[in-house]
Amino acid sequence: MVLALRAMVWAASAVVLIGCGVTWYAYHSLTDGMTTSNALDSIKKNAPKHLDSSVNLLLIGLDSRKDMDGKDLPKEFVQDQLHAGSSQIGYYNTNTLILMHIPKDGGKVQAFSVPRDDYVQTYNGDGSVQGHFKIKEAYSNAYAGAHDKLAAQGMKGAKLEGKSREAGRQATLATVQKFLDVPIDHFAEVNLLGFYDIAKVLQPITVCLKHPVKDHYSGADFPAGVSKLDAKQSLAFVRQRHGLLNGDLDRTRRQQAFISSVTHELKSQGAWSDLGKLQGLFDVVKKDLVLDQSWDVLDFAQQAPNLTGGNVVFHTLPITGFGTRNKESVNLVDPVQVRKIVQQAFATADASKGSKDSKDSGGKKSEKAAPGTVDVNNGNGGNGIADAELKALVALGYTAGTAGDAAAQPHTTIAYGSGAQKAAQQIADRLKTAAPVASASVPAGHVSVTLGQDFKLPADADGKSDDATSGGDSGGSSSKSSKDDDDDTSGPAVKAGGVPCVN
Repeated sequence: MVLALRAMVWAASAVVLIGCGVTWYAYHSLTDGMTTSNALDSIKKNAPKHLDSSVNLLLIGLDSRKDMDGKDLPKEFVQDQLHAGSSQIGYYNTNTLILMHIPKDGGKVQAFSVPRDDYVQTYNGDGSVQGHFKIKEAYSNAYAGAHDKLAAQGMKGAKLEGKSREAGRQATLATVQKFLDVPIDHFAEVNLLGFYDIAKVLQPITVCLKHPVKDHYSGADFPAGVSKLDAKQSLAFVRQRHGLLNGDLDRTRRQQAFISSVTHELKSQGAWSDLGKLQGLFDVVKKDLVLDQSWDVLDFAQQAPNLTGGNVVFHTLPITGFGTRNKESVNLVDPVQVRKIVQQAFATADASKGSKDSKDSGGKKSEKAAPGTVDVNNGNGGNGIADAELKALVALGYTAGTAGDAAAQPHTTIAYGSGAQKAAQQIADRLKTAAPVASASVPAGHVSVTLGQDFKLPADADGKSDDATSGGDSGGSSSKSSKDDDDDTSGPAVKAGGVPCVN
């Protein structure tokens, strides 16, 4: 049985921030003995360029029933406390991948969970292609290859384990960076045991469920409403996927909600100043967490209010359906759609802090919106997106025109009347479309935007759109929704800052 470790990764990352924000003693207590990695070095030369000094942080949960030296965890502990199977089940798959985008000057932190079974092209750290696999297998494929090669050369023990895991980290970083086409600046990796250790320090942890659940696979047995969980129950809560309406996607939202609950309680209970609890967290971090060696935790501490103050929105990337590949059940995905969703959300987050007066959707300094009246026509098929996009453009400073429908078309196009070329080009840059074209049929001073089927409405500053489309529910079908808590990813976003109620 597989356990995703999203909550543990977040809690461990929060510990880093705590250590920086309390005292220099705490800072050195945290960093002395910390395991670091230079895996990022292998992917930097091929990384996409940043438009500003925002930070992209990849959180990795390693589903391994082994310790940092490669030794199996005690069988009794794994079965009785973790309620999990042998080390051969999880092997070295990365069943939790969260990419967090932290804007340069504050604003909403956008976090995207990558479903573990997404079928993608995977890579090794040197950029060579592994093949098409589940994204979680990039780490294990590289680990196994390196382990066999190094063992044949006579390497043994902890050194062999460390070198093999480093190859796995490099492959995971390279795969995620290429899949999403955004740079990765830092990463944190945490192992299976760490979740349990952190939960023990933080227990009891408050969670909320919309419905009662009972699942013998994970050990989950909770009523509807609010519950307070110990460490073992916390594992069951984030681990359950059987018996849930949306299966693994609901489990992803469980883990996102767990993160929100943990960080909310840490703040509301004043845990930042509880040195006893902090020291316990520090010890867990040293034992269970791996950070990239360039991570300056003191600088990163400046983002603590964003990460712990309810200023994070969690999304789950969409799938297009299910299939069988390599004799395994996988999630089918549209890489172009996924990249556009991520990049637009990151750009919107960067722009939201000062979008009305100083920034464009690329997060860089720009001139204000050029004069132009914008008309938006919907050739996408989604409900309400022409109105929503018109509102977004008006918020950037353009004059509101009309919103209507158009014949379906595959790509978004932009045309302009005389005097509106500059505004048209700005809008084309924002939407990443082909170059706008002059048209005698467009009134002078107007820009006509026709949304195509490639258009996905980005999340607004609150992590939602006015009427967003779902990239696919757990059944692989596409759906439309105008609910405030739905976004253009796989289901509703989970917003940090409290105790969200989930399936």
